Amino acid sequence: MNKQIQVLELGQKDYKETWDFQEELFQEIVNKKIQNRRENTQLLTPNHLLLVEHPHVYTLGKSGDSSNLLLNEKQLVEKKARFYKINRGGDITYHGPGQIVGYPILDLENFFTDIHKYLRLLEEMIILTLAEYGLKAERSKGETGVWLDVGTPFARKICAMGVRASRWVTMHGFALNVNVDLGYFDNIVPCGIQDKAVTSLNVELGQTEVDVTEVKAKLKKHFFHLFEAELVE
Repeated sequence: MNKQIQVLELGQKDYKETWDFQEELFQEIVNKKIQNRRENTQLLTPNHLLLVEHPHVYTLGKSGDSSNLLLNEKQLVEKKARFYKINRGGDITYHGPGQIVGYPILDLENFFTDIHKYLRLLEEMIILTLAEYGLKAERSKGETGVWLDVGTPFARKICAMGVRASRWVTMHGFALNVNVDLGYFDNIVPCGIQDKAVTSLNVELGQTEVDVTEVKAKLKKHFFHLFEAELVE
């Protein structure tokens, strides 16, 4: 079992380019697992965590409803946004500047073989990070991601999640709103959930801008602790 994880900070990168890169890393791990089984070898499989910020883009999961995108092609161009149908779970979401997007590409057989536990740990990482800023974030029963003021008329989502797993290898992940232009969420029914608001860390803290580097450091700290993993330098 290899509990080392390599963190790759990609800066701002096009969504499709990042998706292709995810697929390459994912396939590399899957191929190694197939080789181990066929040849009865014990090659270690690598694990990665990609951290990235995307230009404006809307992505629709495989179980999503395209009517939850409220823009036509001309309006997408006007908004300087792109749209992709992708192979993760979940419905529609938005990625854009000021948002920390994380893609763990892990061989869960290095850690535990439980997708529900995997999702709960990703949520817990967000909850613990936001607690450091004095925010009480929670899960919302039957709804993905991480929320504030669950069970009240003021419930609002601060982090979206959608993953894919095959042969216990994960891809896609989480999107935490830090300094996001929330107006872009007005163009979708976020995650297919009607009548629920979306928020961003800077809005909750009443700040113009939150230090993204600091937030990423906190996320990585909790991620490695929860997964009992070791950082590859």
